[in-house]
Amino acid sequence: MSTLDHSKLERREFLQAGALASAAALTLGSPSLGDEPNASKSTLPTRKLGKTGVDVTILNHGTWQAPGALDRMLRTSYASGVRYFDTAKAYGTEPAVGKWLRAMPEVRKNIFLATKDWPKEASQMMGMLDERLAALKVDYVDLFFVHALGDEDSADNPIEFARSREFARAIEAIKKSGKAKFVGFSTHHPTKAEIIRSAAEGGFIDVIMLMHNPWIEKDSPLNKALDAAHAKGIGLVSMKQIAGQALKVTADRVPSLKARNLTPVQGLLHAIWSDERFSATCVTMKNLDQTRENVDAARRFEPLKQAEFDELRDAVLAAGPTLCPNCDGRCSAAAGTRASLCDLTRFYTYYEDHGIRSHARECYAGLSEAQRDWKGADLEAARRACHHKIDFARILPEVDRLLG
Repeated sequence: MSTLDHSKLERREFLQAGALASAAALTLGSPSLGDEPNASKSTLPTRKLGKTGVDVTILNHGTWQAPGALDRMLRTSYASGVRYFDTAKAYGTEPAVGKWLRAMPEVRKNIFLATKDWPKEASQMMGMLDERLAALKVDYVDLFFVHALGDEDSADNPIEFARSREFARAIEAIKKSGKAKFVGFSTHHPTKAEIIRSAAEGGFIDVIMLMHNPWIEKDSPLNKALDAAHAKGIGLVSMKQIAGQALKVTADRVPSLKARNLTPVQGLLHAIWSDERFSATCVTMKNLDQTRENVDAARRFEPLKQAEFDELRDAVLAAGPTLCPNCDGRCSAAAGTRASLCDLTRFYTYYEDHGIRSHARECYAGLSEAQRDWKGADLEAARRACHHKIDFARILPEVDRLLG
């Protein structure tokens, strides 16, 4: 089934168990996150994070490339009901998060805190976790991620790493130490379907955060891998679901959502939350307007109807997205090239939509010459194969000009 032919998508695959299951999966309080007064009134809707049994807010404040006013942003998110916060060594925001927690020590027991690092071997994990705790100036984190599993700085064989006994023993040691309650990995690599399935087979991963969007084909390897992970109780968190996609859609293109006073961004969040396999979405919030928009979306969440979903999907694809969250490398294969078209368009999105231009150039420079060389590739074939029908012929010359 093609990405554009959604008529054959069974309702279960989109809404999974539908509105009733979503209502059952969501609660308005989270006693497991702390005993703050009136928590049921102040927190956003929550879901269980897989087999961890912990309730986390469906909206996760991502601090990637956060502005200098991060302290104010964190306080605003918390006051608005967000109880899940995400940082990493690569983000450079751990000191600011730690400063906030020291200034408001009552907050720590009420939030779910995650951070990440880049171990290439399981034996490096405990030492890296110690460094993250020192940067945050906390005694423990709730979740420690292997960052971007499959990318150059991660394990050499990510598929095997996700089910290796060495990884399992490292996780057991970390949990026994009390320095992290849970361990998982994030990934946006084209082989993420194989990586996720491998983790499901291993059975010891707690949480996976992945680059994702909701219009994934029912029979795709990634969707089947997500089913396998969900069945094993692995908590699933989506990321990079907005940039390069809904930001380019005007409200008039999705009248059914406009009638509900939802922006396209809010509609996309609702579409992802409509899949009860996902516990939360990690969203980078750079200003108060974004925070208000995302919090409002979480408070007013209702599973999208099929017609609303279809209208939003068609509007996003028609707007010319620049990033394909579900990329599995089919674009490069169809184009007959060794160039990493997925990474090239992702780094372009960092540059254009996120505005993190130096980081985008650094990422581009980190690719090999072969990964950057798209010349001679059949870019029209790549566009046809792409889940999001990305216009590579338009974007790749801009990648060379802006990032090279």
